[in-house]
Amino acid sequence: MPVAKFEQLISTAVPLPIENVDTDQIIPARFLKATTREGFGDNLFRDWRYDKNDQPIADFILNNPIYSGEILVGGKNFGCGSSREHAAWAVGGAGFKVVVSSFFADIFKGNALNNGILPITVSDEFLATIFSEIEGNPKAEFKVDLKNQTFTIVSSGENTSFEINGYKKECMLNGYDDIDYLLNIKDKIQAFEAAM
Repeated sequence: MPVAKFEQLISTAVPLPIENVDTDQIIPARFLKATTREGFGDNLFRDWRYDKNDQPIADFILNNPIYSGEILVGGKNFGCGSSREHAAWAVGGAGFKVVVSSFFADIFKGNALNNGILPITVSDEFLATIFSEIEGNPKAEFKVDLKNQTFTIVSSGENTSFEINGYKKECMLNGYDDIDYLLNIKDKIQAFEAAM
């Protein structure tokens, strides 16, 4: 499945101010039988979004129509638990291109990057500022600039920088998966082999 190029994004955000969100909450284990990514977005946070009769739970944030956007803002320690890649599939399948938190589990972070989702780590203080901004205005916009590695609150201009692995950054900017990257440097690989 091709990965879309990511350079800049300006979007509203969906707040999920819950700490220690694990991968079983992101996508419950009963949905892991599928081997393709299709349909996982429909089951993102399934047990929080729907009751036992498959009726939407009105007070869950993803069921609240005033919140929308391609940025999911989570509490500290987002994506902990098992290593299932399906969690990243579910986040991406629900339309999120960026997840912001003050700490990510390493495996979730890697899976997100491998699936074209940008995990942005900010300080606890800046995370609180983001949540406050959304609480004050659910339509508040945020700008993500991957090239310059900045996350900005549009209304105030307040921003922070974020870290990303250089290889993963290049892949996201160009829309490469690991194979695409190798094909892109095929000439360099062949020249290296010829020089051996």
